[in-house]
This record gives sequence, structure tokens and C-alpha cells, in this order.
Amino acid sequence: MEKLIKIFPATKEYIWGGNKLRNYGITSSGNNIAEAWVFSFNQNGISKDENGRSINEVITTEDLGEKYTKFPFFPYLIKFIDANENLSIQVHPNDEYALKNENSYGKTEMWYILEAEEDAFIYLGLNKECSKEEIKDAIRDNTICDYLNKVPVKAGDCYFVESGTIHAIGKGVVIIEIQQNSALTYRVYDYDRTDKNGNKRELHIEKALNVINLNKYVPTNVKGNDLASCEYFNVQKIVNEKVINSSASAAKVISFIDGEGYIDNKKFQKGDTFFLEKNSEVSIKGNYVAITTAL
Repeated sequence: MEKLIKIFPATKEYIWGGNKLRNYGITSSGNNIAEAWVFSFNQNGISKDENGRSINEVITTEDLGEKYTKFPFFPYLIKFIDANENLSIQVHPNDEYALKNENSYGKTEMWYILEAEEDAFIYLGLNKECSKEEIKDAIRDNTICDYLNKVPVKAGDCYFVESGTIHAIGKGVVIIEIQQNSALTYRVYDYDRTDKNGNKRELHIEKALNVINLNKYVPTNVKGNDLASCEYFNVQKIVNEKVINSSASAAKVISFIDGEGYIDNKKFQKGDTFFLEKNSEVSIKGNYVAITTAL
């Protein structure tokens, strides 16, 4: 295997999606591109290499490094998301609850804001301490948003979203999301939207009530270049660095969010993602901003 592989995403069309991701070089035959899974081993949407091969056929455990071997499957998933409408109010369980009740791992994630329209916002955590009954009543009465922190956002903001934190991405926001490799979501409110067949999306209220952090939550905008560090991923922002290294024990994923140039002998532009195998080094020419993910 080459030490550096360009990765091509699996794309998803959802009722809330837009088409801003086409400005990141991402293509799809669908009516919208709500999500681009730019680095994914997940069976719901596996990324591919430039020859059209699934990355689970190309990238081996040896390429990844020993830090990845402690997980039963690849630990994280990287997405670009375009919220053309407000996303549903939802929450993700932690590993303990998910393994016991869903035979799945839970989901912790982080959001780096790539674009935000004027007055754009996210919902993140409860704005006061609540009881389970209060939240249940608010969901029933369609007033749940009144209990959430409504956080104005702009490009360059970054938020860590731990499992159990009720949340939603607001209309007009484009993000890169690094998350646990899990599709487990408990949806509690979806603005009474219907799909093209007139059906409302499923809600998971009782399960959500079992996992929501009921304490008052204070959202924190992460400053600097060290964006997130947890058991499942370590994320940094880099700007115009001439060299990028992966460690001897962990491969690295590089997602360019602005600029263009060459990474070794491969041309890149905004929206491109590359896999760098363990214990490797690449040189970069050009002006750019990138998000790197490793362990």
C-alpha cells in the first residue's frame, strides 16, 4: 500500500440537507448532499480510494498501527455535514448503555464549524438543571427547545459533544464532524417534519430520557489548534505546515478544509481527505487549513 491514499466519501441525502458540500469538491447524483462520510469504515457508508476500492479492502491493521488494535473495529468516523434546515433534537448514549441495550457502542463527537450563515446557531445541552419528567413534558408539548442552550456560531468555532448531551445543528451551518464510529441516535423532536411520502421520522423518547445529561450544561468553544482529545480520537487544526507526520503507533487522517496545493506528489483542494499510514511523513506545498485525526 502507498503510505498516502486519497479518500473519496460515501454521500447521504436527507430531508434537511443542502448542496454547499459541492463547493468542497464533493459530488453526488442525489438532490442534496446532507452528509459526506469522508473517512468511514462504517458499513452504512464505506469510503473508497481513488481506484474505487473500499478502504476496508485497502487499509490493513498493519497500516493503522498498534493504538488502533485495542478497538474491536475502527474507532472514529469523519463527516462533512450541510444543515440546510434545522437538524432534529437528539442525544447519543454512552458505551455502557449502548452495549447493554443496543449491542452497539455509543457516540461522542466534535464539531468544527466550516461555514455559518448570519444568525446561525447550534443547540447544545440543557440551559438549567431539569428532571426527567420536565424533559418528558417539554418533548410532549413541543417546547423542548426552550430548555436548550441556543449557541450562536461562526466559522472556526469548535465544540465537543460528549455522549448524553442533548444537541442539534441549526440551519445554515456546515461542519466537519469527528465522531465515534456509531450510527446510534435517539431523536426526541423533529419539528413535525414529514418525508416525501408524508411520514414523520421515528422518535426515541423513552430511550433518550434514559441517557440525557439532566444537569445544566455550559457550552465551551474550543480555542487554539488542539481541538479534541478523548479515547476515540485526537483532533488538531494545522495551518500551512510544511510537513505532517504520523506516529509509529498510529496512522493519521488529513482533511483539508480550505486552500489548495500538493501533498507529496498528490494535488489537493478544499474538501479532500487523505489517509497517512503509521510512521510516515509527507511534505506539503500550498496555502491551506487542515483537520488531522489520529489516536
